[in-house]
Amino acid sequence: MATLEEIQCKVRSRDPNQDEFLQAVDEVLTSLKPLFERYPKYLSVLSAVCEPERVVQFRVPWQDDRGEMQINRGFRVQFNQAIGPYKGGLRFHPTVNLSIIKFLGFEQIFKNALTTLPMGGGKGGSDFDPKGKTDSEVLRFCQSFMTELYKHIGPDTDVPAGDIGVGGREIGFMFGQYKRITNCHQGVLTGKGWGWGGSLIRPEATGYGLVYALDFALKDGGDSMKGKKITLSGSGNVAQFAAEKCLELGATVLTFSDSAGTIYEPNGFDADKVKKLVAIKDRRGRCKEFLEQSSTAQYLEGKRPWGVKCDVALPSATQNEIEKADASTLVANGCKFVFEGANMPSDNDAIEIFKDNNVCYFPAKAANAGGVAVSGLEMAQNSGRVHWTRNEVDQKLKGIMENIYNTCRDTAADLGKPGDYQLGANAAGFKKVADAMIEQGQVFTNKL
Repeated sequence: MATLEEIQCKVRSRDPNQDEFLQAVDEVLTSLKPLFERYPKYLSVLSAVCEPERVVQFRVPWQDDRGEMQINRGFRVQFNQAIGPYKGGLRFHPTVNLSIIKFLGFEQIFKNALTTLPMGGGKGGSDFDPKGKTDSEVLRFCQSFMTELYKHIGPDTDVPAGDIGVGGREIGFMFGQYKRITNCHQGVLTGKGWGWGGSLIRPEATGYGLVYALDFALKDGGDSMKGKKITLSGSGNVAQFAAEKCLELGATVLTFSDSAGTIYEPNGFDADKVKKLVAIKDRRGRCKEFLEQSSTAQYLEGKRPWGVKCDVALPSATQNEIEKADASTLVANGCKFVFEGANMPSDNDAIEIFKDNNVCYFPAKAANAGGVAVSGLEMAQNSGRVHWTRNEVDQKLKGIMENIYNTCRDTAADLGKPGDYQLGANAAGFKKVADAMIEQGQVFTNKL
């Protein structure tokens, strides 16, 4: 049987230029050493888990408002179907490439497993940028994108959702095209509108779930959210609804951000100020415009929020937004909790700094699993042709996040590393997927 190091070397040799994917693989594999020492049979599964079951790349031609033809790339990586249909979002952003889609799909395998819902791991998207495009241009792009994607998805095969650049508008346009082509009204996409297959709480789910996980961790240590100073990055759905839930539980939210800089309220955002910021973002404005709404706000041009003193950091923007220097600054400023709302927002050097300084670090695959959890609940409602109330979905979400927190805590303790939630999340998710693959004969081990 190959060693862990040999497997890592083989993955690197196959995809030497896929930096984001290799970063995600290294983060998981390195943290899992205690699992492989305790249960060597799982090493036989590792090579298969690191290789997608299927990768689809396609051309997306569409016409802009000037009548000119534009070409983008589309992707769908179907990574692992061991415990259920492929499930993962679609990202529309100019930085999208195969490496990013593979890293997101790889993370999605374990995130989905942690929810305990029957969902495999996948991801997709395009290098199309919806910013600055008219609704008619976005419509034409989405229709062209779905004209190819529909061949590879289905309610029992692969159920995409939204991600960066893909909100209710884009999901609606793609769902309409899917129905037009297939003549079927199926739960083939999640994040749909309420009234035609969507679930209540879905827009709020990732942000709410993130704060529920934080709240469970604080309570487990005899503490609470009340009075905690929170720095948030991002200003989209995750950040907005995380802020809403933080305020509800008595915390103080100090920051939001976008790619141009950070908006900082020294005395905190109240609910009214959050609504004003949301209104700016809803019309696709920038955080800097909030200065017109508040006499106390400060704008930190070109900076991330991590220089602002806080008790808790909730990175909720994008990958690798917390690097080694940012992590050192957070530690120096007294930050004790880092719960990740975005996918892989802390690089591996930053994670080591958090762990070396006893910061409670809760990784994205566990902390932001609320979004895909409610997507799974949307799939269940679609399959049963039912709608659950807002309270029903919220209570199910809270229960899922509590189970995720407890599972990560208990798995880490079982492996002799209490408090190492990175190990707990990776090991618990990996074990569930690996056991399914072994039992289904997808891999073979002599150590059953």
